[in-house]
Parts: sequence; structure tokens; C-alpha cells
Amino acid sequence: MKKGKQLVNIKNRKAKFDYHIEQTFEAGVRLVGTEVKSIREGKANLQDAYCFFENETILKVKGLHISLFKEGSYNNHEPLRDRQLLLNKHELKKIWTKGKEKGHTIILLRIFETDKGFIKFEVAIASGKKQFDKRQDLKTKDVQREMDRYA
Repeated sequence: MKKGKQLVNIKNRKAKFDYHIEQTFEAGVRLVGTEVKSIREGKANLQDAYCFFENETILKVKGLHISLFKEGSYNNHEPLRDRQLLLNKHELKKIWTKGKEKGHTIILLRIFETDKGFIKFEVAIASGKKQFDKRQDLKTKDVQREMDRYA
């Protein structure tokens, strides 16, 4: 890794507010060259991204918006295309069984770059929070902020 180079770390901040995160997985992803360049510039939006299974063996991401690369000519990618995640069979089976359960969903938490320069996705099995859970989280966050202010 070159000195002074910033690693990519794009987070889905709303995910931890809307969901109880139960288990996380690190997955590779099949990307086109211009998508990698756009991600390295930080131009990706994870807000509406979720994962789904195709034929029980292929996990794909839907709703992930990666902006067009400004220097990409006619070879530029489609911003909202479905992208395939690369996991081993054991992890795919675990995600498939958990994802089938009622109330569980598979969401994208963050996009990051490894030390070797690979783009990876952090995928989570999550269950939705109720409104009172969200209010309770806000209340504890406010209390913690007040305590930090006086400490």
C-alpha cells in the first residue's frame, strides 16, 4: 500500500438505526472497472441497498447506486445494476437459512477497501426495529451525549 493513500470506507449510517444487526459477513463483489474508480472517489449510495438470492446459490445486491465515472467513455457502467456478491458456499447457506426466517432481511452495511486494494462489502443479517426501539435508542444516545458533555 502506498503511503498517504486513503482507503475507501462508505457506511450505511441509517442501517443501525433501522435494524437490529445479528450477524455480519465480509463479501467480495463482482464489479466493472469504472465502478471501482467511482467507489474509490466515494461516489456510492447505500441507503436503499438490500440483498436477495437468485436460485438459492447467488447472492446479489439491488438498489446500490454507484455514480457514473466522469472520465468513463462509452464503457461506463449502469448506476443501479444488480451486483453479485462473492461468498463461499457455507456462508451462502447460513445467510440463506437466516434470510428465509420471518422478520429477517439481508442488508448492506458498508463498502471498504482492503490493504491489498480489493473492494469488499460488509453484509448483515438483520431484523427490523419497532418504533419504540428507535425512540429508546435516541434516548440513550442523548443521555450518553449529556454525560460526555459534563465529564
